[in-house]
Amino acid sequence: MKFTELNLNPLILKAIREMGYQELTPVQEKTFPHILQGRDLLATAETGSGKTSACGIPLVQRVDPSSNTIQALILVPTRELALQYVEEIGKIAKYMKVIPFAVYGGFDMGIQKAKLASNVHILIATPGRLIDMLYSGYISLSDVQTLILDEADEMLKQGFAEDIDFILSCLVHEHEILLFAATMPDEVKRLAESYLNKPVVIELNLEQVAPQSLEHHFISVPGSGKLNALQDYVQKEAISQAIIFCNSRFSAEKLFKQIKSQVKNSEFIHGGLEQSKRTSIIRRFRNHQITYMVATDLAGRGLDFRGVSHIINYDFPMSSESYTHRTGRAGRMGRVGIAVTMVTSRDLGSLKRMFRVNRIENPIWLGKKPDPASSSANRKRHYRGKRTRRN
Repeated sequence: MKFTELNLNPLILKAIREMGYQELTPVQEKTFPHILQGRDLLATAETGSGKTSACGIPLVQRVDPSSNTIQALILVPTRELALQYVEEIGKIAKYMKVIPFAVYGGFDMGIQKAKLASNVHILIATPGRLIDMLYSGYISLSDVQTLILDEADEMLKQGFAEDIDFILSCLVHEHEILLFAATMPDEVKRLAESYLNKPVVIELNLEQVAPQSLEHHFISVPGSGKLNALQDYVQKEAISQAIIFCNSRFSAEKLFKQIKSQVKNSEFIHGGLEQSKRTSIIRRFRNHQITYMVATDLAGRGLDFRGVSHIINYDFPMSSESYTHRTGRAGRMGRVGIAVTMVTSRDLGSLKRMFRVNRIENPIWLGKKPDPASSSANRKRHYRGKRTRRN
């Protein structure tokens, strides 16, 4: 379905045409009618499916710009996702007088309070900072027509369950709730059963988990050979932009120091950096001023980097879900991408499960494919050796 087939404000159509949007993604096509009708919604969808616009376009359509009130509230788990919403909605509302704004921790609350005193129609917030604002009396939610919980599974995993319950309890009037999640654990189901009213249930990722426009490449390396394998790969591969994932802040900073002299236009990002620096790095990466971004899983959920051609898992993902979200930074909304993962002998057990969970049926091995039997034998010898020494 094309956006021109929807009954959208011509000013919105003009803006999204300039953004390059012509046809709706599956999640947009299935959610738009229900959002515009004010129905509660429970949706699971693969990463990179276009959820930000799926929320942003109907919200801008429904907002009354003549009313100086917060009419839509979007809760997200991270500051980066909050800023992405502001940027996306700002583009959608380019020719409208609809104003989005984000509040989140790690930023001067005084500046945020001053902005809220002026005109804000769509508020994006992380749970902790929103509660601070509510307690201070700087935010009223009495005119909120639509509440969106995006990446709800991630927010609950981060321990925001009580905060979300409190925020929902502050909305005592009739309103629409849209709950988006990549997975549906029991806590998300509990949230939906407690607060959603006869929701429309949309499940778009039952048959596919990892984005299907991705090619999944793997490199078998000894534990001490990852750095050389990475340097060799980036020199030979045609890469427009890449995110190189590590499992810890220490690993990310160490890798960046090791490659920065050989790999030009590189930078690193993790949750320990000051917010202003993280925001600057993400902006420069989106503007293609950075080609290689070494990152922790901070960059693995929700963020849309449209120029990314390659995802490189330097450290093997700690879970199959982590692999899904990391690799979802490429291959977004049907775009072709490549995910390459370094695999050591100790990763082979996890690799088999990851293939199954993410339904990766035809992995591409670059170089020699590892021998699971040999790896198992090595582990047994290692175990027997340790036991002998202990005795």
